[in-house]
Amino acid sequence: IGMYIISLLFNSRLPGLSFNPFYILSPENRSLLLLGATGTIPIDNVHGWWTIISANYLHGGILHILFNMFALRQIAPLVSKEYGVYRMFIIYTLSGIIGFRISYLAGVTFTIGASAAICGLIGAAIYYGKSRGGTYGQAIYRQIGGWALGIMLFGFVVPGINNWGHGGGILAGAVLGFFMGYNERTKESLLHKILAGSCAIITVIVLCWAVGSGISLM
Repeated sequence: IGMYIISLLFNSRLPGLSFNPFYILSPENRSLLLLGATGTIPIDNVHGWWTIISANYLHGGILHILFNMFALRQIAPLVSKEYGVYRMFIIYTLSGIIGFRISYLAGVTFTIGASAAICGLIGAAIYYGKSRGGTYGQAIYRQIGGWALGIMLFGFVVPGINNWGHGGGILAGAVLGFFMGYNERTKESLLHKILAGSCAIITVIVLCWAVGSGISLM
């Protein structure tokens, strides 16, 4: 939310209303580029690879951020409960990075949003449900799998959606869930706490760098 507000302040003019709900209170592409949007153009021509972290905290409008925050509010408590808060944050951070890395390799020119990271949590929840099995596990697998299918279908219907980031995030989350395990198999360890802390520190450093870099380029 903080980066969204900052991106509005970077606009050359006050954001206005729009008949297209996706563009209500929308930052300019220039503002997003300055603050660390990612894709082939920002990575190859402007900032570099650190944008695969910063782009996870940028959004294209009020509806975009509200949708992502609603999705995060729905999925994060489940993943936190079954994996632990530290593993959840590791999965969230790394899935966003991997999702944007895959979308870069696919040639996506300009992209932002927390969707790839959130899809990582979805992937981890799908793996958990399938791995655990039983009535509870199968219920989670069917419900969250339905979400994943809905997200992918939405991406094919609505233009401008980064399907590579979504798919990459889901795949990354499932793989990370497999390698790190969940609470019923192994409890969180000191290593998970260190990795989560490292993810948090690196994220803060990158976001501070993004704001400073953006101000210097204005």
